[in-house]
Amino acid sequence: MNSKAYFYLCVTTLFWGGNSVAGKLAVGHISPMMLTTLRWLFALCVILAFMMPQVRRDWAKIRAHWLQFFLYGAVGFTLFNALLYSALKHTSAINAVIEQAGIPMLIFVLNFLLFRMPASIAQIVGFSVTLIGVLVTAAHGDLTSLMELQFNIGDLLMLFACIAYAAYTVSLRWKPAVHWQSFIAATAFGALFSSLPLLWWEAGSGEAIVPDATGWLIVVYAALFPSLLSQVLWVRGVEMIGPNRAGLFINAIPVFGTLLSVAIIGETFQLFHLVALTLVLGGIAIAEWGTPKPR
Repeated sequence: MNSKAYFYLCVTTLFWGGNSVAGKLAVGHISPMMLTTLRWLFALCVILAFMMPQVRRDWAKIRAHWLQFFLYGAVGFTLFNALLYSALKHTSAINAVIEQAGIPMLIFVLNFLLFRMPASIAQIVGFSVTLIGVLVTAAHGDLTSLMELQFNIGDLLMLFACIAYAAYTVSLRWKPAVHWQSFIAATAFGALFSSLPLLWWEAGSGEAIVPDATGWLIVVYAALFPSLLSQVLWVRGVEMIGPNRAGLFINAIPVFGTLLSVAIIGETFQLFHLVALTLVLGGIAIAEWGTPKPR
């Protein structure tokens, strides 16, 4: 079971890393809130086309827990991205990457505060090693450059974004007992409808960009992979090995994003990329090795 969970979580972070590359390619082709709304609209259409029979079977449970499903989609899917996009108007991408690396530690903290779930020494060491790997990636191999970073309102927004996603991950333990297809359908519905006010705000401010051909390709990618398939695999991975262990894989996102940037955008692969990848994967291995065994 563990090996299958590791595969699910690695594929998830690969697609989420690809989402960052897609976001770079989207500039000038589609606006952020337009992308957020259209990708969930497209994803929901795909979900209903293939998963409607299961949704009908679970309809009574979905209706009974509709608010919980809506909040999962609004907080885990829409709020995180809205805060991320807003933060990047005020802070650097380096700051945003570093601050996202704090999500696993926030998961540890929330689990301890809410459920007194302890973290082993090895898990703490593993987290620290993966964090160093992320810092190496963000600093392009020059850790001294991190001392020059300045924090502002954008960094505060990123903190709220990280808290939102950590809270979403931890709260999955309360997920109603429905089939995974019904869960994804219900939360996608919540994500779509909670994104509409943000799109309305973007359009009202005159910043909305209707997608061109490239923009639509990005919408399709974002809908099928980061929005749909990744969420399915993330939920399954958390179910199989728990939020503390699954949360460590989030630190692989900047590394995968870097590798995909090299392959797709043509950025140069350097030695620090290899060092960072080794640290991130090594930290995950250390944390897994030291996971407390059930009595």
